[in-house]
Amino acid sequence: MGFFKKLFSKKERETLDQGLQKTKEGVWGKITRAVAGKSKIDDDVLDSLEEAFITSDVGVDTTLKIIDLIRDRVARDKYVGSEELRNLLCEEISGMLEKPANEKDLDDFKVPEDSKPYVIMVVGVNGVGKTTTIGKLAYQYKAAGNKVVLGAADTFRAAAIEQLDIWGERIGVPVIKQKMGSDPAAVAFDTLSSAKAQGADVVIIDTAGRLHNKIGLMNELTKIKNVMKRVVPDAPQEILLVLDGSTGQNAFEQARQFVAATEVNNLAITKLDGTSKGGVVIGISDQFKIPVKYIGLGEGKEDLQIFHPKEFVSTLFGNAI
Repeated sequence: MGFFKKLFSKKERETLDQGLQKTKEGVWGKITRAVAGKSKIDDDVLDSLEEAFITSDVGVDTTLKIIDLIRDRVARDKYVGSEELRNLLCEEISGMLEKPANEKDLDDFKVPEDSKPYVIMVVGVNGVGKTTTIGKLAYQYKAAGNKVVLGAADTFRAAAIEQLDIWGERIGVPVIKQKMGSDPAAVAFDTLSSAKAQGADVVIIDTAGRLHNKIGLMNELTKIKNVMKRVVPDAPQEILLVLDGSTGQNAFEQARQFVAATEVNNLAITKLDGTSKGGVVIGISDQFKIPVKYIGLGEGKEDLQIFHPKEFVSTLFGNAI
């Protein structure tokens, strides 16, 4: 099955459109008003574009980069009018966004044959939807025919262990756990050992979401990674940082701290439905040069979508491409 067929079924397209509605109204509504009655893209229009992007939490640096790209394109190609501008924005912004290294395998949640078990270590602060994202990921991987094992290595909070347990029961995958306060690295070791013995395809490890200090966070995550390598030498193949899109600029700061603490190589941005701050997806991907792999658009187990830059940006600007 092709990438576009899997990702953009009619239902998923509708979910994406509905989930980005508030952001779309904020960004494209302001842009439409800015170009109304204009025969060319002048400085006033560019100022309005800048305001629209900054107030949608795209971020100042990325916004200025977008404005410079638009200014150069308009000067060269003489784009005018809202439709031309819309297509120009889609083309330039989608080209700025990072692509996942294994993009070709995302359509059906394939696991590389030479990477089994495929180990995903999930990081992020409390409250961003980290454990829920793990549950949704497990559901998707299992639905694709993979054998999945979860590890409750966030032993700092009893609630985190209980929540992961609930997800495991809900979707029918085993959860390896110890009591609250146990060594997270020991839980990760037990999880990978169990997964390997069971012939699991995918292992997803939850980690503590506290940011008490960068040194403590770095040491804990490094220890977990080193212990996992004793069981699976190339683990974790993926370090997935979960960010709450509705927090806007706070998500940038969280990304900055976790990127400094560990080798994050993919992002999941949650809670985009119901917020006007969806522009954070563009800014974070551009500023940190890390691909956004998933976006969360609802509470259901199916409401974690694979992120594709062109479709996201197209939806944001009214399905222009």
